[in-house]
Amino acid sequence: MSKLKSAAIAIAACLALSISSAFAGAHTSGPGDIVEVAVNNGSFNTLVAAATAAGLVEALQADGPLTLFAPTDEAFAALPDGTVESLLLPENVEALQAILLYHVVAGKVMSADLGGVMVVPTLEGSPIEIIAEGAGVTVNGANVIAADVAASNGVIHVIDAVLLPPAD
Repeated sequence: MSKLKSAAIAIAACLALSISSAFAGAHTSGPGDIVEVAVNNGSFNTLVAAATAAGLVEALQADGPLTLFAPTDEAFAALPDGTVESLLLPENVEALQAILLYHVVAGKVMSADLGGVMVVPTLEGSPIEIIAEGAGVTVNGANVIAADVAASNGVIHVIDAVLLPPAD
């Protein structure tokens, strides 16, 4: 692993820890908001770091409801070397925001609401294709590996790849 990639992972872990500490005790029962649930899960350190770098934490804590298709740390690690580090740079904040907003859908979409092929607009503005069949659910080809993770302001579906919005 490159030194830059190791540093980015360390920064992501520190950000996740600091965000988690800031939210400690904020909710006494029930699930927290989408950000809180992601931080507490431990599999979304890169996603949380990216949301922080993009200035989207407050948006993901809004009342919602929202549906987040959340790539795991492993999904981000599968991107070409240097991609995550580059996206976390301040000069790439707009591209990072577009990528992250491409993972969010307005409304609470539970797995029971899915069937067949659906084309759904994202907060980025471009649609995603959700295919729900007997073998499982995919979002633009990414597999949903855990569904219906409850949050106070919506739901998270865990995916195994990072979704990239269509190029203009």
